[in-house]
Amino acid sequence: MKLKTKSKTKSKSNRKMLIIAIGVVVLLLIAVACGLSYSLKKYEGETCWIKIPTPTEAALKDSLISNLGSDYGLRVYQMWYIMGGNVETSQGAYKVEPGISAFSLGKAIKNNHQTPVRVVFNNVRTMDLLAEKISRNMMFDKEDFLKACDDVLLAEGLKKEEFPSAFFPDTYEFYWNASPQKVVMRLLDYYKKFWTEERVAKAAEMGLTPVQVSTVASIVEEETNKADERPKVARLYLNRLKIGMKLQADPTIKFGLGDFSLRRITLEHLKVESPYNTYKHKGLPPGPIRVVSKSTLEGVLDAPKHNYLYMCAKEDFSGYHNFAEDYDTHLANARRYQAELNKRNIK
Repeated sequence: MKLKTKSKTKSKSNRKMLIIAIGVVVLLLIAVACGLSYSLKKYEGETCWIKIPTPTEAALKDSLISNLGSDYGLRVYQMWYIMGGNVETSQGAYKVEPGISAFSLGKAIKNNHQTPVRVVFNNVRTMDLLAEKISRNMMFDKEDFLKACDDVLLAEGLKKEEFPSAFFPDTYEFYWNASPQKVVMRLLDYYKKFWTEERVAKAAEMGLTPVQVSTVASIVEEETNKADERPKVARLYLNRLKIGMKLQADPTIKFGLGDFSLRRITLEHLKVESPYNTYKHKGLPPGPIRVVSKSTLEGVLDAPKHNYLYMCAKEDFSGYHNFAEDYDTHLANARRYQAELNKRNIK
């Protein structure tokens, strides 16, 4: 009887242990399921960017919650924290797409897997405007970029007036928290890659340096928006340089005055003393009057031969020009254009 009692007691004890074990497993499974459900919660909002400029937990948490909502943002923060996130290495910009889980986003921020930001600039006339356009999508500001240009480009042997030649209008990708020096150096790399030995040799045959080719190209781009006409305009200015004739380029007057809205250059404008006044000074101005495209640079290097020395906007305002080899023909072209300006009351 005693043996049976002991056996029954042991059996009951084992059952209890089994029940407890099963209960623990069930609780663990529930906990895991809840944890998975919590961490795998998907983002249901619109595509947005999380930018973390200051390396503090409070800044990171606030940025997540303010951009993603309190529920999902807090989940991401907690995933980042549980995985051992370090604020010192989480600074940056992260693009959040619909459907990404809180776990995946927290892990991306923890591992500093940033999303590159796009930097686009075109139609840039001044370094101030270039700095403004580039810094718009970066963590640094306009002044930081301009200082980086001084640090990097002066060391490369470029004068401040020549800085625009070091950049090409295009779309680039950088990490949002990249230093301005790193950005300038990367952009400078594109400049160096463009100026191959062959292109430098072509410029030298014209008696020009790469910077001077950029300066000619900048005048050409300001003279005409017509890409198919630019090589022809380039040759005109190269012809003037070759014979020692003043460039007499209206766009350089506008640049020197800092007024790009001028539609009509008057005698008063031509009297202004400026190194960019190509009506007063022979040769090229001190540097480019805008940031030029690679295609325009190639148009200068491969400019077709002709004997034109003069050009004037066509009176039909098509954007194209009338070209002339002699001054009398040019004056006739200019009179037609000026008559149309007066007719349309353009001053």
